[in-house]
Amino acid sequence: MPKKQKVFVGMSGGVDPGGRAKLATGQALLTPKPKVLVGLSGGVDSSVSAALLKKDGYDVTGVFIKVWQADFLPCNWREERRDAMRAAAALDIPFLTLDLEKEYKKEVVDYMIREYGAGRVPNPDVMCNKHIKFGAFLEFAKKNGADLIATGHYARIVISHQSSVPSKYQLFKGVDAEKDQSYFLWTLTQEQLSRTLFPVGDLQKSEVRKLARKFGLPNADKKDSQGLCFMGKIDMAEFLKHYLKTTKGAVLDHRGEVVGEHAGAMLYTIGQRHGFSVKKSSPDEKPYFVVGKDIERNTVTVAHRDAHSLHTKSCALALHEVNDISGRLANSGGIDCFVRTRYRGELRSAGWKTREGGASARIVFPVPEVDIAPGQSLVAYDKEECMGGGVISTSSD
Repeated sequence: MPKKQKVFVGMSGGVDPGGRAKLATGQALLTPKPKVLVGLSGGVDSSVSAALLKKDGYDVTGVFIKVWQADFLPCNWREERRDAMRAAAALDIPFLTLDLEKEYKKEVVDYMIREYGAGRVPNPDVMCNKHIKFGAFLEFAKKNGADLIATGHYARIVISHQSSVPSKYQLFKGVDAEKDQSYFLWTLTQEQLSRTLFPVGDLQKSEVRKLARKFGLPNADKKDSQGLCFMGKIDMAEFLKHYLKTTKGAVLDHRGEVVGEHAGAMLYTIGQRHGFSVKKSSPDEKPYFVVGKDIERNTVTVAHRDAHSLHTKSCALALHEVNDISGRLANSGGIDCFVRTRYRGELRSAGWKTREGGASARIVFPVPEVDIAPGQSLVAYDKEECMGGGVISTSSD
């Protein structure tokens, strides 16, 4: 009797705009059914993702990823795991717990502490996606016989069959503009996209809630998680003080005169308006914003918003760790695109020029950009498509 063939659906016929894999026209679904490991966080988005995939005929297993948590922070992973288990039970699917504590501590937490200590502003959610969800979790899935992984991200994967498109797998924004998470997914590779499904990417959040109730999920009305990937909402300054030696220092105005005091220069980011004290000349004086910091001198420079742009303008940026999802950012003549320099930041027109070797790039703005923070991600878009991105290394070049 011939051995049953396992199907890698993500490669066979493509992925619809919602991120759910589909077979080519007329192609029969072979057995056994494609095996998908769904990252179940305990929230409604990942639970509905699992429900939709099971409904579509996949062999679904829910996986809760356990990560490192600081002993001085509230321990909530057990509660989240219970919610994930309840969702798996309601869907009648197998449930696993994957311990990635060491990987998370090294690739996300240690990176975050190191970057803040160097005076940069990291993006831990990007690194969490790169190294944990689409790194270690995907590797676990492959080693355990799964064809695909799925998450509750609001983004879409589309397979292009056009010869003029360099990359087969394209990453698009989620349909729900308020929930779109493509900004945090710019590091994904063609290999990772080929093995990934985003089942709720073509849905509005309100539709996800309705589906959760329809599927009888116990977390249908659970509030959305806030804050850092897995860690939730934390006071970053208080968190960093447990790992970095911080000392109080002078807050300077744009003339270099001392106008207040801060808790430690490495704790602040460009554009921040809270967390430091300033001597105001009157109760009605406009608020100050951080426009610069000097880690060696332990000083923070601030300015009013009306003078703010005069001191934080950037006409060009240098990027490193560039990832070109689309295959078009490496155009030898450069390309025009739209970019975001922070999550939920406005899309700005820019010129992108990838440098020799492809790992770095230069971004030029026709209109100077403000509040640029080295260490943050700059992500490029062509309409709805997320083309890729890089890490801001300098605010001028």
